[in-house]
Amino acid sequence: DSDLSMRTLSTPSPALIFPPNSPGFQNGRRSSTSSSSVTGETVAMVHSPPPTRLTHPLIRLASKHQKEQANIDRLPDHSMVQIFSFLPTNQLCRCARVCRRWYNLAWDPRLWRTIRLTGETINVDRALKVLTRRLCQDTPNVCLMLETVIVSGCRRLTDRGLYTIAQCCPELRRLEVSGCYNISNEAVFDVVSLCPNLEHLDVSGCSKVTCISLTREASIKLSPLHGKQISIRYLDMTDCFVLEDEGLHTIAAHCTQLTHLYLRRCVRITDEGLRYLMIYCTSIKELSVSDCRFVSDFGMREIAKLESRLRYLSIAHCGRITDVGIRYIAKYCSKLRYLNARGCEGITDHGVEYLAKNCTKLKSLDIGKCPLVSDTGLEFLALNCFNLKRLSLKSCESITGQGLQIVAANCFDLQMLNVQDCDVSVDALRFVKRHCKRCIIEHTNPAFF
Repeated sequence: DSDLSMRTLSTPSPALIFPPNSPGFQNGRRSSTSSSSVTGETVAMVHSPPPTRLTHPLIRLASKHQKEQANIDRLPDHSMVQIFSFLPTNQLCRCARVCRRWYNLAWDPRLWRTIRLTGETINVDRALKVLTRRLCQDTPNVCLMLETVIVSGCRRLTDRGLYTIAQCCPELRRLEVSGCYNISNEAVFDVVSLCPNLEHLDVSGCSKVTCISLTREASIKLSPLHGKQISIRYLDMTDCFVLEDEGLHTIAAHCTQLTHLYLRRCVRITDEGLRYLMIYCTSIKELSVSDCRFVSDFGMREIAKLESRLRYLSIAHCGRITDVGIRYIAKYCSKLRYLNARGCEGITDHGVEYLAKNCTKLKSLDIGKCPLVSDTGLEFLALNCFNLKRLSLKSCESITGQGLQIVAANCFDLQMLNVQDCDVSVDALRFVKRHCKRCIIEHTNPAFF
């Protein structure tokens, strides 16, 4: 019983950051020559707090001598806590094993608003269980201080680990599990149902996630008036290949407060899914449907219903979008600041003209690989979008140095210009450099440096 108690109240050890057979271990113990900068995180083992003093007299003398030389021990507690606040989770657990004072400081609640674990081999499920158990020491079964959990790229994370977070962290506000392809819809449903304050959710690369919704139990407990209560505002579902229009419909119906939504490479999404989205989520400021090849001009008509609220739009490589779709966006979304239309080969100078005349506050524009855009389109940009800071024209075959000179002569705040694989002379590039002194030019002309 005493052993069990000690395990519950003690510090997770960083000893299992490396597998036993890794170069950092010899005979099951950490090698003294292993690098301390290796990225890994706390996993599964717990140890008791460090002893107050050492017993062997020689060791005691050495420790006393070292203490006299350690200036860090002279720092007050609040300064030590400030230093510890910059450490990742695994390093913080290492510090907790140095001495009794560091142990107490390392477990200051202010340092545990965030857990950050990374690494493909780490046993994340067990690490989360151990950490949350220790953090629940003062408030049994509930961790009230933890607000952010980032376990991106941890391939061994499963539904069990997310269920631990859902059960113990009701105050969770941010969860990032990008690249954790073993988690499923059920685990995500548990989190959004049991963490009512969750605002930021990143499930990019989680190919099994096809929807965001409440569990059936949570839906039954709520009255019909509270059926749309999921508070998520930021949702990244990039590379969730299985997401379809029906799943997007469910997401929109439950997450009506969305302001940032990223659906990059969700290849099954169509214009119908965007129609559902615009019915429920009218507060979206940033939207990405890059590489969604079934999105067309009809989808742009739906997105245009966001009107002046839309500030960021990415439609890169959506080959079915033409000037018609750009005209919808330009007409209604006058406060657009960022547009990525790279690879939309149906866009011409007419589309750029609509955009330049209506979205005059545009700051970033990517129309690379649009072969029908020429110097005429650049002239419209230069005469209307004086605040332009970033412009990408990569692989625009019809662009020449004359168009670049017009842009440089009018857009003095230009900070980035990409003209790679464009037929642009050295003189034109030098002209840009003279007029836009802070501009970084990305080019493929070996004569210009």
